[in-house]
Amino acid sequence: MFLLKLLTRNALRHRLRTGLTILGITIAILAFGLLRTVVSAWYAGVNASSAARLISRNAISLTFSLPLSYLERIRQVEGVKSVSYANWFGGIYITEKNFFPNFAVEPKSYFELYPEFVLSPEDKRSFLADRKGCVVGRRLAERFGWKVGDSITLKGTIFPGTWEFVLRGIYRGAEKSTDENQFFFQWDYLNETLKKTVARRADQLGVIILGLKNPQTAAETSLAVDARFKNSLAETLTETEKAFQLSFVSMTEAIVVAIRIVSYVVIVIIMAVVANTMAMTARERIGEYAIFKAMGFRGYYIAGMVFGESLFIAMTGCAVGIALTFPVAARFGKVMGAFFPVFQVERSTLYLDVAFCLVVGLVAAVFPTWRAVRIGIADGLRRIG
Repeated sequence: MFLLKLLTRNALRHRLRTGLTILGITIAILAFGLLRTVVSAWYAGVNASSAARLISRNAISLTFSLPLSYLERIRQVEGVKSVSYANWFGGIYITEKNFFPNFAVEPKSYFELYPEFVLSPEDKRSFLADRKGCVVGRRLAERFGWKVGDSITLKGTIFPGTWEFVLRGIYRGAEKSTDENQFFFQWDYLNETLKKTVARRADQLGVIILGLKNPQTAAETSLAVDARFKNSLAETLTETEKAFQLSFVSMTEAIVVAIRIVSYVVIVIIMAVVANTMAMTARERIGEYAIFKAMGFRGYYIAGMVFGESLFIAMTGCAVGIALTFPVAARFGKVMGAFFPVFQVERSTLYLDVAFCLVVGLVAAVFPTWRAVRIGIADGLRRIG
């Protein structure tokens, strides 16, 4: 208790300097936490992927489709439990700024394959009964103030025209990591409209989703599906849902790497700030350390004071930074919800905050401690300033 009181008084002897140092650490920890959370949000879709699902698409590119007739042939593949399908719609709500993912899906099988999208039985029945019905995530509905029964109009880009929908249900995520910013409508509505307007684009699927009987057979099932359509006009590329999601993240890998580098540079900056503070402190107190030695205190006691003060400053800034990370991240996630539908501070980020601050506090005190311990009593008492 006495040592803690001594460390506190020493740390607050120059309150302005200590306050600015703690402020610098706080800002750095806040920046580090936000940067790490951005990286985590970038991989949110990958982390939320299920090992029990495969995605089959055109082997050339996602921009090429697959025939509807592939569904029955895929159902016959050993290891396949269930099959559904979807098309990326790419519709715009009022303006391009209002971006959100929107898909045409086969509603019954799709929601069976994705139990993380929780829809009430009443909303599900209403959605299935209305060909122009749609279902949206809770956060998306809150974003635009939509409620069940509202009419929603999307302007098509991939599928030109004005598309009218009626909101029949609002789903919630079964887990915190579930994306609640998506828009789903019935694939039949899209297909029937295409038959009347652009018949050559009808009966075409963007991706086919496969539910597996056993996740351990994912590799064998993928190969079996692709072998079935080898040398056809539309060969398939079947991969795990995680690999499918990673293919999108890989397109922006350079940005992710840059963010990670910046987050670690922030830690180096913290270390430099704290080291500078502790170096100034040790230089000012050389005379005091000499007096302690003259009174019989050993080097480990002096080292404990220097390390303790450094850790006190570093961990105080760490605690304040972590406390501020949550409200700032919540605000950032709300503003950037269209780009980061899942934006949550992970526990691993907090562990890294604490670990790095411990390292910073210890490393920053090494040189000042070395100077304080090695100084002779006579030399220390002669030092002024």
